[in-house]
Amino acid sequence: MTKETAGTALPGAKGAQTGQTRVIAASSLGTVFEWYDFYLYGSLASYISLHFFSGVNETTGFIFALAAFAAGFAVRPFGAVVFGRIGDMVGRKNTFLVTMAIMGLSTFVVGLLPGYDQIGVLAPILLILMRLLQGLALGGEYGGAATYVAEHAPDNKRGLYTSWIQTTATMGLFLSLMVIMGTRMAMSPDAFSDWGWRVPFLFSILLLAVSIWIRLQLNESPAFQRMKDEGTTSKAPLKESFGEWSNLKIVLIALFGAVAGQAVVWYTGQFYALFFLERMTKVDGLTANTLVAIALLVGTPFFIVFGWLSDKVGRKPIILAGCALAAVTYFPLFNALTWAANPALAEAQRAAPVVVHADQDACSFQFDPVGRNAFDSQSCDVARTFLARAGVSYDNVALAPGATAELHIGDTVVKAPDTANLQGEARAGAIKAFQAEARAALDAVGYPAAADPGRINKPLVVAILALLVIYVTMVYGPIAAMLVELFPTRIRYTSMSLPYHIGNGWFGGFLPTTAFAIVAATGNIYNGLWYPVIIASVTLVFGLFFLPETYKRKMHD
Repeated sequence: MTKETAGTALPGAKGAQTGQTRVIAASSLGTVFEWYDFYLYGSLASYISLHFFSGVNETTGFIFALAAFAAGFAVRPFGAVVFGRIGDMVGRKNTFLVTMAIMGLSTFVVGLLPGYDQIGVLAPILLILMRLLQGLALGGEYGGAATYVAEHAPDNKRGLYTSWIQTTATMGLFLSLMVIMGTRMAMSPDAFSDWGWRVPFLFSILLLAVSIWIRLQLNESPAFQRMKDEGTTSKAPLKESFGEWSNLKIVLIALFGAVAGQAVVWYTGQFYALFFLERMTKVDGLTANTLVAIALLVGTPFFIVFGWLSDKVGRKPIILAGCALAAVTYFPLFNALTWAANPALAEAQRAAPVVVHADQDACSFQFDPVGRNAFDSQSCDVARTFLARAGVSYDNVALAPGATAELHIGDTVVKAPDTANLQGEARAGAIKAFQAEARAALDAVGYPAAADPGRINKPLVVAILALLVIYVTMVYGPIAAMLVELFPTRIRYTSMSLPYHIGNGWFGGFLPTTAFAIVAATGNIYNGLWYPVIIASVTLVFGLFFLPETYKRKMHD
């Protein structure tokens, strides 16, 4: 965009200020609704699994559940390519109107889909199709909204303007939590499990109608309109973006020098923290959601703060500082979170550590993101699965090949059943007896089955969670401005969308799964943090050497 274009698009008159506000509000509000739609699946996954996967055999159910879990994240980069190309050829406004409609309608349809008991195997197939559509739509939405706002912004306020877009993912998560909690409180647990879980999905149709109405009031971005009028839009944005090394190099630098680290910090601070509270420290779901929601309210304004600050000091130092802080402080912060949320668990882990003695070669790598695999064919797996589901951290000691696993809980030894030689009811009964004995041994030395609500230090939990969210705002607040500034106008939508969605869809989207797999494999409830720590550290080093500063760049070619 030329200086003249920026000036005519955004003069200082009151009417122009109203226009700026409308651009930011319409783009941000629509994106909030899209993130709301996307997060519902993760928040209500257990209810969806109950209705859509319960009727198939265990192996098929596992495949379906894994596919539904992964689909929305895996296809986001493909949505970025498809809709990015359209956005660079046809226009920003119309493209993200299409992505919004696809997202909203596919979410609404999930609320109407019959379950497995009504239409059989077609139910999970249709659900996976809706998840694919959601992922594709989200892949095209973010790049369009960020580009649209940035191309309306004055050069010296681009970080501030686009930071409003950066609040949308957090606000979408917050909105989804609020609607889910409100629906839960309005009916009995049985009614919610039976049909009430559909209400948040159906509610999305109202959000879709509002967001489309608002966005229809907008005009095309001035930068794209100028190119269109001059006939200089790209005829082959994919080839220009990824087929020419000069631009592909910038795509790779953006991915590994900024977005990968941003993604893992983002998902750790807003998703893994919630997962850790519920799964590892055994805080009940409603309390955990409430504490996270409060932390989101505290931390969200800092998206705007760091977006504004990036206009003054640069994008790069703020993003890389967030990665550095995360890498250095995650382990002490999550240890502190355990003490604050479940002090009885922290005290028991210190006073009576748990050790699994087993033939290590007989232990499975317990990669099970959706909880469909029983892991009950070996004694080592039975012992580890029990501890993982109990949120108990443990160490490992190797025994001779073929030895039966044992749990050492303080001074107590509990032998795991040799399930390799048991089948059916005999295996199930032996596992149940072992779990009861192991649970009693844990109880005896103070390991709680759940966090005591009366002992949760809620102010401290919220403070820790809010600090994790502030790290998120540091890496995420300035990144939209940086990405749009890295690439020329004619291929901006395509070029910025792909690294963003590879980073957030793959590096970030699979973080909870990868982290829990590491925990299950090693036994230490904190070892899952190595994944974000390593990725954030790699981004810090890569970004320091290769990532350019962009905040003084003009938005024209």
